[in-house]
Amino acid sequence: MINTSLSPYTTTTLETIQEDIQDCEKELAVIPISLPYSLTPPLSLLIFSTSVFLVTVPVFIEAPLVRILPWVSVALTGFWVWLSLFLISRKDTYVWGDLLFGFSWSWLTGSIYWGWLRWEPLWHLPVEAIALPFAVWCLYRGWGKVGNWFYLGSLFGTVLTDVYFYLTNLMPYWRQIMNVEAEIVPSILKAALVQVQTPLGQLWAVILGVLLLSVGFLPLVRQQNHWYAFGGAVFSTILVDTLFLLAAVFA
Repeated sequence: MINTSLSPYTTTTLETIQEDIQDCEKELAVIPISLPYSLTPPLSLLIFSTSVFLVTVPVFIEAPLVRILPWVSVALTGFWVWLSLFLISRKDTYVWGDLLFGFSWSWLTGSIYWGWLRWEPLWHLPVEAIALPFAVWCLYRGWGKVGNWFYLGSLFGTVLTDVYFYLTNLMPYWRQIMNVEAEIVPSILKAALVQVQTPLGQLWAVILGVLLLSVGFLPLVRQQNHWYAFGGAVFSTILVDTLFLLAAVFA
């Protein structure tokens, strides 16, 4: 018959093992456990990428909308403002509401210009800069840094793009495109492309492109959310201008 009772030696051994396990559990409890990489992208990267997205959106949505229903495009500004204020009122979505508030200014100014004044390029910058005093005032008061710096970055990119149009004498082509039938636009784009491919056009494209990259990249070194919004808006100018260039090339 097998004796199933534990000897004193065995009992002592089990107790010792249990004490060792408990000691290990206590030691592991005080060790902070952290993964080497987070599955969630950093907030700064999300702000940067969202800023790029918000600048490129009007090219595909707002531009055709204002040609058909300009008042609807302007009215959408109210929705963007309401949504931004709603997000701002919540702590976990504050930064996104802040960014969307700055976007609402870009949307409003774009709706006004491309809806009624797009035939005259000289009005482009004045209309796009309507919200500039308000943005500067908000930054002076320390409110809405992310959104207002996004608007300033978008405006800066617009300034450089328009400056390039002035320096390379592309404004006449702008006026022609806005005043002709759609089927004639490709021929105008090809003529404008010839102007861009001149030595002067290429030189100014390189100079202003380097300036855009420098102004967009340097603020990122500060590693602050509002600078990532500004940098994303500036960088996206290169993307939008490239899209227009490709449209001219394949016209």
